[in-house]
Amino acid sequence: MSSVGDVTRARVARAKPRPASIRRARRRRLRRAAWNVVGLALFAVLVFPVFWMISTAFKQDTEINSFPPTFLSGEPTLQHFRDASARPYFWDTVKNSLIVVGAVVALSMVVAFLAAVALAKYRFSGNKLFVVFVIGILMLPQAGLVIPLYVVLARYGLTNELMGLVLTHMVILLPFAVWTLRGFIMGIPKELEEAAMVDGSSRLGAFTRILLPLVAPGLVATSVFVFITSWNEYIFANVILTDQSNQTLTVWLSYFYGSSRNTDWGGLMAASTLTAIPVVIFFLLVQRKIAFGLTAGAVKA
Repeated sequence: MSSVGDVTRARVARAKPRPASIRRARRRRLRRAAWNVVGLALFAVLVFPVFWMISTAFKQDTEINSFPPTFLSGEPTLQHFRDASARPYFWDTVKNSLIVVGAVVALSMVVAFLAAVALAKYRFSGNKLFVVFVIGILMLPQAGLVIPLYVVLARYGLTNELMGLVLTHMVILLPFAVWTLRGFIMGIPKELEEAAMVDGSSRLGAFTRILLPLVAPGLVATSVFVFITSWNEYIFANVILTDQSNQTLTVWLSYFYGSSRNTDWGGLMAASTLTAIPVVIFFLLVQRKIAFGLTAGAVKA
């Protein structure tokens, strides 16, 4: 009986949590809670400017200029949105921005994808040097390229033309797009294409049936970056496009700003909200395709 009791007590002693393990679990929970607090604080800092922009767009003028400021409008109004959309050249700039961004995304994805395939799948003299040049171009400050690009565009009569801005955005965005897509393509095992060709598929068939579907998430993610960067770009659009009817939305927004007393803050915030809507819609639409592409690529692999 004593031996049975000793065994039972030993089992109970082992089943009881030790003080050291309890302290470790408590420290783990505290560490997780601390990181959650840091993440929530960072999220609040990032989201607050967007919240303030949207809330100001719906405020009355008296609420915008009141002190202390109010976070939410007591009587929301849509007058600022109506005033912003009724301003001269608003719809012209919307059309110009859509044309520029659509052309930049389409051309950049085609050129960057073909260049990335060449860099990732084929070995030629100067391959590594070309990759180094691509990385070096990414390190150049964009403001330093304004004058050289403007001189080149002026020589070919492309200033104050949307095509000139499209080419400029491609010069800026292609290095990053090529670098990103090259990483996606290099992550796809070449054995998949070889297996498809062994089964009787041509190189073009293996390219369209194997490589293209698997790299689709990379194409979508890169197109999101190209879309957002081209849509929000201001410096080159302001320098290249001088006629107001040819300018983009970001340049049109700058006309709201005057002195601190003369700035129409309600109209500016409403116009900024309207400008951000296409980017949000595009991202929400493409986000589903990114998740679907990742899942499909994992299944096919």
